[in-house]
Amino acid sequence: CNPDKMKRILTLLIILFTYTNSQTLYFPPVTGSEWESVTPASLGWNLAKIDSLYSFLDASNTKAFLVLKDGKIVLEKYFDTFTRDSVWYWASAGKSLTAFLVGIAKQEGKLRLDDTTSKYLGTGWTSLTPAQEAQIKIINQLTMTSGLDDGVPDHYCTLPSCLIYKAPPGTRWAYHNGPYTLLDRVMQSATGLTMNQFVAQKLRPFTGIGGIFWPSGYNNVFFSTPRNMARYGLLILNKGKWVQTPVMTDTTYFREMTTTSNQLNKSYGYLWWLNGKETYMLPQTQFVFPGMLAPDAPPSMISALGKDGQILNVVPELNLITVRMGDAPGTSSDVTPLYNNDTWKILREVINWSPTSVEDEFEAPKATGLRLHPNPAVDMVVLSFPGLNSDTGVEVFSVLGERMPVTLSGNTIDLSGWPAGVYQVVIRSGGRVVSGKFVKY
Repeated sequence: CNPDKMKRILTLLIILFTYTNSQTLYFPPVTGSEWESVTPASLGWNLAKIDSLYSFLDASNTKAFLVLKDGKIVLEKYFDTFTRDSVWYWASAGKSLTAFLVGIAKQEGKLRLDDTTSKYLGTGWTSLTPAQEAQIKIINQLTMTSGLDDGVPDHYCTLPSCLIYKAPPGTRWAYHNGPYTLLDRVMQSATGLTMNQFVAQKLRPFTGIGGIFWPSGYNNVFFSTPRNMARYGLLILNKGKWVQTPVMTDTTYFREMTTTSNQLNKSYGYLWWLNGKETYMLPQTQFVFPGMLAPDAPPSMISALGKDGQILNVVPELNLITVRMGDAPGTSSDVTPLYNNDTWKILREVINWSPTSVEDEFEAPKATGLRLHPNPAVDMVVLSFPGLNSDTGVEVFSVLGERMPVTLSGNTIDLSGWPAGVYQVVIRSGGRVVSGKFVKY
């Protein structure tokens, strides 16, 4: 490594360790409207670009837009007659909240992810044969892999006549609202509480997150103020804890919820959208698109995305949260990752963040075929390497030469408990030795 490159790496290390040791999250009080703010100028943001961001948001039918840094409000803008206290729907962004509540029910022992859906809904909730129906589990509802046909005339429909066989569970990813919506009934059967009672008892007292699930056709749609969505983002950013109160104690479930849940759509967790993956799928198509879901946004970002551009972004590597509520930004009312990325094209200029991957700095994969992503990483890093299997030797070393304890699940290395820094991965396969570097925040 040449001296200039080493200097850049050491500078990055200093920044990373300073960030890790000095940054703490602010949490607003559970009751009341108090919420600390910080000015964009104090963060060194590009003030000249903020008006351009607001103009873009206004022109795309936005009603509310918030940006939080370290838990404090930096940008908060409302349009037309919308105010801080106005209530709006989350649409499918509310799926992420359902996923979190399922996790609480699981940690309380009320259900298991490998339970069959029929255990809670009884038999005959679909039009499948009893044997086919018995294969669908809660985990399939959380990951959109039920195998039920999303090509029915109304994919929101939860009637048995609308739920017909397409493929074995776990073999096909399809954005299908009907099976997802039935998680509400699973939760009520498992816990004895409605979704609103569950929020009131398990979430609101500890976090102040308010809102209501309201019936809309076959759906139950969550409504809240923009700040309540921001509160939920802050809870997710802090990995299920509010200040030091662990709302979700099941750390395994939280990690699974916010990382790749299936190899069909690598950009989907448990009802959360994931950035930084090598491929992604979208609703209403079976095509696998190459690249990240939002290439202009940070790789560690996870998103709750809903109809008409309801968006919650949680960005661990920047301690950043963004909220967008409003009407459809364009002609399409479907889940809008494209609009989210368009917003980031401007927002990244405001916050002075560059989308250039650290991989480019380290010259990683082009010559070796090894790719490490996301990079920078937070809780895990995924190895993409031709021929990777159980016989492949994988070692990881810190910049000080310390061999790290590697827990490899498939092609994913668990980084939980590792200090921030730069690491080198060494792979031995078929007589070849290749390596690449990644940064952990």
